[in-house]
Amino acid sequence: MKNIPSVDLSDFLSKDEKRKLKFIKEIGEAYEEIGFVALRGHFLIDELSENLYKEVQQFFALPNNVKQNYEIKDIGGQRGYTSFGKESAKGKTEGDLKEFWHFGQEVIGNDKLKSAYPNNVIVNEIPNFNKVGMETYKMLEKTAIYVLRALALYIGLDELYFDKYVINGNSILRPIHYPPIVGEPKGAVRAAAHGDINLITLLMGASASGLEVQNKQGEWVAVTALPEQLVINVGDMLERLTNNKLRSTIHRVVNPPKEDWDKSRYSIPFFTHPISEMSLNCLVECIDNEHPKAYNDITAGEFLNERLRELGLM
Repeated sequence: MKNIPSVDLSDFLSKDEKRKLKFIKEIGEAYEEIGFVALRGHFLIDELSENLYKEVQQFFALPNNVKQNYEIKDIGGQRGYTSFGKESAKGKTEGDLKEFWHFGQEVIGNDKLKSAYPNNVIVNEIPNFNKVGMETYKMLEKTAIYVLRALALYIGLDELYFDKYVINGNSILRPIHYPPIVGEPKGAVRAAAHGDINLITLLMGASASGLEVQNKQGEWVAVTALPEQLVINVGDMLERLTNNKLRSTIHRVVNPPKEDWDKSRYSIPFFTHPISEMSLNCLVECIDNEHPKAYNDITAGEFLNERLRELGLM
């Protein structure tokens, strides 16, 4: 396999039952095999994507002392700014060569849940930063909901199984800046090999190459997608919930060739998280004699806190 499979969400959204079933089969089998797909036909228009990248580049170009005003203590980096080198992959001591921002959920119609999430942080220096960020958040969240509906049907669940957990869920939109590399990195990379914590991750087109995924043979495969596609992968929560039926594939962002060290890289993933109360206990639909239950019972909130501690953010 030279690249990741490509699927079209418009097949699932169509009134044609054959097209819908085709999409369910294609995305389900891709997530069993490699854990990644390139998705077209989603809800994020090119203009909105381009606008967010412009806003993000303006933010990361601010002086460090200004950006650090938006680094909020005691919330595990859940909102606002996280400075360069602070996050590391599970099991790694070297900090990743990146800085990033977090936009979070703006809860509607649930005061209890609203009080449980930190507030989004408003950037005063860039008037449209938060507006464009949250518009993008909503379009990626909408796309994620439909992808999860397809996966629910593939697993054998009710189509709307995930809706009650993801709508108003603890999802995060993370603009990332990988600055130019100055000096020998000494073992650090832009993002060390890792699996994502969440249910699924939606990645807007990155500004430079570097993303690689590890296939079943242990080989690293470069991930490329067309500009209009989102790269969507399974996270550890969904792998755990499906008792390893759907694969949370290890991936990384490698450093560029030395001649490109002077170039920044930007990337904007959307991490689809459920509400904290969601059970991640292995689904009975995914357990049989050949696939006995592989994980202890845990909630999404407990699992998230456990992983944030491992990443050095809590």
